[in-house]
This record gives sequence, structure tokens and C-alpha cells, in this order.
Amino acid sequence: MTEVYAITLFLFVLFFLLGTGVWVGLALMGVAWVGMELFTTRPVGDTMITTIWASSSSWTLTALPLFIWMGEILYRTRLSEDMFKGLAPWLARLPGGLVHTNIVGCTVFAAVSGSSAATLTTVGKMSIPELRSRNYPEKMIIGTLAGAATLGLMIPPSLALIVYGVTVNESITKLFFAGVFPGLILALMFMAYVAFTALTSKDWKPNAEPSMTFAQKLANSRFLLPVFALITVVIGSMYLGFATATEAAAIGVIGALVLALFQGSLNWGSFRESLMGAMRTSAMIALILAGAAFLKLSMGFTGLPRALADGIAAMELTRFQLLMALLVFYIVLGMFLDGISSVVLTMAVVEPMVRGAGIDLIWFGIFVVVVVEMAQITPPIGFNLFVLQGMTNHEMGYITRAALPMFAIMVVMVFVLIFFPDIATWLPDNLRQGPS
Repeated sequence: MTEVYAITLFLFVLFFLLGTGVWVGLALMGVAWVGMELFTTRPVGDTMITTIWASSSSWTLTALPLFIWMGEILYRTRLSEDMFKGLAPWLARLPGGLVHTNIVGCTVFAAVSGSSAATLTTVGKMSIPELRSRNYPEKMIIGTLAGAATLGLMIPPSLALIVYGVTVNESITKLFFAGVFPGLILALMFMAYVAFTALTSKDWKPNAEPSMTFAQKLANSRFLLPVFALITVVIGSMYLGFATATEAAAIGVIGALVLALFQGSLNWGSFRESLMGAMRTSAMIALILAGAAFLKLSMGFTGLPRALADGIAAMELTRFQLLMALLVFYIVLGMFLDGISSVVLTMAVVEPMVRGAGIDLIWFGIFVVVVVEMAQITPPIGFNLFVLQGMTNHEMGYITRAALPMFAIMVVMVFVLIFFPDIATWLPDNLRQGPS
């Protein structure tokens, strides 16, 4: 009975605070404060300060602001323009033509950004006018951007995976490599959908691209060399064991600064803007993590996570049934919270269930990220939808309908992960361990 009372209280306070516009991190702290006052005699202030400091002083967490800063620096370069020039000649002859540049461009930028919003904005600001001028279907332009930009949460360096790893105390490097194959497979599924639509739709009538010789295509590919070099250095240093995730992030920042310098886009103004942008995003995520850590401690005093885990164990759900329940749960939650908030808010309760069911936490991290990717394109809070609305001036309903096929493909990807778990676990299981 105490657990039912605690659940009701926590949910009431949480939704009340969120509904009044309180920041997510502060709302989590508020819920935790109420729980501590009612369910323990410990001094709340001292406990909160100790917990927040412990959650904020993690060495692993230092990778987060560094990767964010790297993405902010690259966002202010000519990266998207160069990627379009380099990719277009090779993709123009595929079924679906240059729409594939949305998907491949997002996949490439996701590997140096880690942020879904940054990926969407960077690729979209170049590809949308180019594809429109070539008469590609508007819904396909918008839908592929909305879906492919979510790869920023999956392909390393992923901010969502860093947050998940810190929350459940798992290796960030292993989580990064667990996301490589699922991210690439999801990108290929998006491309297969574009190709199928191009071959079967009567409305697919883009302007023909001028033919180019192989030598001309190779010449244009030089625009891709800087970003591929940066990806190779950052990801390769982790895979070969030369650097931890945090050290690779520092290498990435230096590489991004060098790239921006050679492109002529690095000046005091862009440097300051990138630093301030990274600071704002990092502070927001750090506040959410601090609130979640305090909430996790508060909930522990109520016995709520263990009680829920025991209750679900008593239901004798199979592994598949548990994952289906969590799939529906995260999809519904994603309609109201962004992906990172969904992860940190729920892990205190979900982690004991997952451990109890014998589910690999590295694999589960990829499962969760695929599901919270959907939150980026589900109304009413889907952040990618708002970004696209600002870029295209379309109604929210139009953008949502355009993104719906991408949502369905992500659902299919969830089942692919469930039935073929090695997609996510093979690479981290065979990962060469770097320095601690």
C-alpha cells in the first residue's frame, strides 16, 4: 500500500511541476525533495547537495560537454555544404536520387555531433533548398530529414548513450560501439524505403542530374575528406584502445577547431558562440542528470523500484513481453518528454527490472535509444518536428504525417534488435579495451 501511495505522490508532483513549466531537472529535484521529506528522517538539504555533487563530479561525464562542443564547432563550418557536394555525385543514380543525401548526410554528421537537433539543422539548412530546387517530393524531403536526424542519438558519439551509461554505470566506449551497427542498419532501412517509394510512386519526378565522369566524382569527394578524417581519428582512437571516450572527445574538439580554421570559419565570434552553445546544452543535461540522481536516491528510500521489479517478476512476464511493455511505455512517455529526460527519469525503476530479467544492459541501452529516437518525431513534444517546422514553415500535422513512415521503420528496427541481439553486442564484446 505504501508503494501505491508513493507512486501516486511522485506522479502527481512530477506532472504538476512539469505542467507549470518548471525545468525538467528542477522538477525531478522537487519530486525527490517531497519524497525525502515524507519517507525519511535524513536532512534533505545535505543529502541533495551530496548526491548532486557525486553525480556531477563523474570523470566519465566530462565527455559530454566536449562532444557537444565539437558538434557546435562543426555546426558553424561549411560542413553541410561540403557534404552535399561530395555525396551528391555518388547518390544521384540510386533509386531515390539525392533524397539519400539527407540520410547519408545525417549519418555522417551524427558521427561527429551526437545531437539529433544539431544533425537536423546542419544537414537540413543545405539539403532542403537543394532538393526543393530539383523538384523532389516535399513530404519525402521532410520525412527523411526527421527520421535520419534521430541517428544523432544512436551513432557514436551519442549524447543519449553517454547519459544512459552514466545513469546505469556502464562503459561509455562499449555503448558507443554497440550503437554503430544498429545505426548503420537503421540508415540502410531508411534508404531502402526511399528507393522503394521512388520506384513505385507516380509523383516521383525530380529533375535529372547532369552526368559526371568517374574522375569528376572523385574530385568532388575531396570535400568529404576532412569530416571522414575527423570521424576516423575520434572513433578509431577508442576502438584501437588509444583513448577513452573522454580523451577521444578532447581529440575531437581539437580536430573540429583545426577543421574550422582551415575552412576559414573559425574566428573569435564563432568560437565564442560555439563555446556558449555547448555550455548551455551541457548545463541543461547536467541539471537533468543531477535531478535524476537525487530522485533515484529518494525513490530508493521508498522501496519503490524494488517493489515494482518484484511485482513485474511476480507477473512472470517473458523477456519479450517485458520489452514490449517497455516499448509501449517509452513511446507514450516520448510524447511528453525528450529522449534524454525519458532515460534519466525512468532508469531508477527500469534498471532493476532489466537486470532481474537477465537482459544485457549494453544491449538494452541501444534498445532504449532506438525507442527514444521515436520521441524526437512524435507529437506533441517531438523536438525534431519543431525544428523542421521552423525551417520549412509547414503545419505540425503535415510534418508529423511526413515523418510517420520513419517512425514505423524505427518500430521495425526494435524487433530486428530483439531477434538479432548480436547486432548491438558483437562489436562491444570484441572491443579492444583502452586505458581506464
